[in-house]
Amino acid sequence: MNSFWQHFSTTLQTVSLRYFLFAGTVWLVWYVLLKKKISFKKIQLRFPNSKDYRREIFYSVITMIIFALVPAFILGTPVRQYTFFYKDIHQYGMLWFWAAFPLMFLVHDTYFYWTHRLMHHPALFKTFHLLHHKSTNPSPWAAYAFYPTEAVVEAGIFIVFVFIMPITFWHLFFFFLFMIVYNVYGHLGWEIYPKGFNKHWLGKWINTSVNHNQHHQHFKGNYGLYFLWWDRWMGTLRNDYDLKFEEVKNRLPHLKTV
Repeated sequence: MNSFWQHFSTTLQTVSLRYFLFAGTVWLVWYVLLKKKISFKKIQLRFPNSKDYRREIFYSVITMIIFALVPAFILGTPVRQYTFFYKDIHQYGMLWFWAAFPLMFLVHDTYFYWTHRLMHHPALFKTFHLLHHKSTNPSPWAAYAFYPTEAVVEAGIFIVFVFIMPITFWHLFFFFLFMIVYNVYGHLGWEIYPKGFNKHWLGKWINTSVNHNQHHQHFKGNYGLYFLWWDRWMGTLRNDYDLKFEEVKNRLPHLKTV
């Protein structure tokens, strides 16, 4: 049990620090310090209210506790012996060590798309995903704003990783660091990719803040996480995505927010 609580405490500190550091810093810069200067470029020309921020932070805290409990149970108990988790990065060679990262992104993107789409089923939506969609105009604080039920589903990718592929602490550390950074970007409310990125040979396959913001606003379509290939292959990319991306990137300063 000591190992369990040690893993739980360490993971909770790491996850919490990342969330408040990245979401907090981005919110402070975009929503406070530069608000007046860049508000005309906001994807939705309005701002969430303080009630929205409080809800997003409150449920994100619960999510982070769940995100810490899952790896603690897997790696801090005898369950660990049944996983592919290993300590020495040379055990499987450096080629595998580096190759594991792109594989993790492919696996997570696939896992997220299909579980996300499943949670939009009418039989599951209210129990799993409704809370996250209360942020119809999301802020960076919405990155982890899930019902506990959805938080368990989201944490499931950790279980998938350690049970299907050899993986080290450093794989998990850097992968989930990138995940929160991209998650905050997805809920930013502004688009930081350049004009024309949505139609670039590479950019058309990359998920953007505009794309995910549309999902929050309209509830249907745009289910991807890092990439857009599942949305494109399955016909779930919104038809107005390119128009919205271009509209946002072509805005002039005279537009006002509310």
